[in-house]
Formats: sequence, C-alpha cells, structure tokens
Amino acid sequence: MSVWAALLLLWAAAGASEDCPAPCACRALDTMGLQVDCSGRGLEALPALPARTRHLLLANNSLRSVAPGAFDHLPQLQTLLAEHNPWRCDCGLTYLRLWLEDRAPEQLLRVRCAGPGRASGRALGQLSGSELGGCGWSLPGPWAEPGRWWDAALVVVAALILALLVGLLCAVS
Repeated sequence: MSVWAALLLLWAAAGASEDCPAPCACRALDTMGLQVDCSGRGLEALPALPARTRHLLLANNSLRSVAPGAFDHLPQLQTLLAEHNPWRCDCGLTYLRLWLEDRAPEQLLRVRCAGPGRASGRALGQLSGSELGGCGWSLPGPWAEPGRWWDAALVVVAALILALLVGLLCAVS
C-alpha cells in the first residue's frame, strides 16, 4: 500500500510542477489543487497561473495593479495573500478589491496602498469607491450637457404624445 501512496505523491508533485509559472514555486495540496508561491520574486505583473491554483501567495513583490478578470479562470482559488506590494489604489485595483470582498474580506485590511495621494498608507478596505477614482463611470460630455438639440427633441416628443392623446380623446367622445 505504501508503494501506491508514494506513486500518488510522485504523480501529484509532477502535476504541480508541470504548469507552474517560472518565477513561482508550486506544491500539490492533499485536497487537490495547488499552492502557488510567488512571494518575494520581484514580480511587477501576475504570471500565467494554473487553473488548479487554490492558494496564491503574492506577498513582497512589486505589484501595483491586478487586471480585471485576472482570477476568473481560477475556480478553486480560496486563499490570496497580497500584502507588502506597492499597490496603486485607483481604478486598476477595483477588481482586486471586489474579489477580496467576496472571497477573502480579512485581506482587505492587509493590502496597503502606496498611492496615489490620500490613499497612501491606507488599507484597501478603508477606501470608498470614490477614493479609488471615477473609474470611467462619468457620462461623456454630449450626454452630460446635451444642449439645445436635446431640449428640442424632448419638446417634439412631448408634442407628439399630446397630439395622440387629444386624438384618442376626440375619437372616444
């Protein structure tokens, strides 16, 4: 029986190193999945992560943002340690904040901002949405201040509706 256990461990270890990103170290977990340890590797961007990643260690790197959808292909991801990075707490960190709120809210107080401005030194969980920046949610200029043409179009639509109502009332009486 011990031979089978040794073969199973050897197979799991081979699978762990098979799709492990080059700058990281991977370890197969007893509960299936991988622990991907990318801590202290000087990373400035996330490497391509294996789909079987369950525990991801990103502490002590040079990460400033996380691309939207970066963890969407990791359905088993349960643990994310991301403290001690120079995080730029603006729109580029909105995805990470939302992911942490859903999956690891205790980490929101451990991820500290390196900037910009008033966000510097504060925990990501302490920032409001507006403090992360406008994130492109404002309306474009022509719709924000539509001008005379928009007013004229509204008057024409209102006149048409009024004419239809008058016509309907005349037909009924």
